[in-house]
Amino acid sequence: MKTDPSPYSMRLYGDSRSGNCYKVKLLLHLLGQAYEWVEVDIMKRETRKREFLGLNPSGKVPILQLDDGVVLAESNAILFYLAEATPFGGGDPLARAQILQWMFFEQYSHEPNIAVARFIAVYLGLPADRKAEYEAKQKGGGRALRTMEKHLATNPYMAANQLTVADISLYAYTHIADEGGFDLSAYGAIQAWIQRIQAHPKYIDML
Repeated sequence: MKTDPSPYSMRLYGDSRSGNCYKVKLLLHLLGQAYEWVEVDIMKRETRKREFLGLNPSGKVPILQLDDGVVLAESNAILFYLAEATPFGGGDPLARAQILQWMFFEQYSHEPNIAVARFIAVYLGLPADRKAEYEAKQKGGGRALRTMEKHLATNPYMAANQLTVADISLYAYTHIADEGGFDLSAYGAIQAWIQRIQAHPKYIDML
């Protein structure tokens, strides 16, 4: 894990398999913003090493280090910062509030279920002692997907009628929800929304 000066204006520390890290990487690509990626393996406890904790005492990825050394943590906060004064930020106060509404939904209703179920399955290999927790996450995750489906049935995007960080925030774990046991075949509006995002000319896959 690098801590020396970077030739890029931004350095993004993250785990390639993490949706929270991917959402920041995706936005940087959509913006055409150059950055340096620094791989941090959370399963090897690299976020608990002294040098990483010196950057982010909470010991979590992603973090974005700016050229002046300032470090931003929490994926949605980083998205909101990067989207400022760009079309992905929404523009007027109402649009920004609607964007935040869906980003809070992602962190409180969506990510704790869909992302955690995927973590148990993909990172941990669905061990027997976590199976009950994994199955419990299916109910909350399904509820979050149904909320999104209802909204997207009459809206092309989550907020402001255009692609914003609200979409990027939710897209990261939604498009791989099947890895956490969630069948997306019943969610036609979500599938169409996923296709719209992937059709962006600067879109990149997670891995």
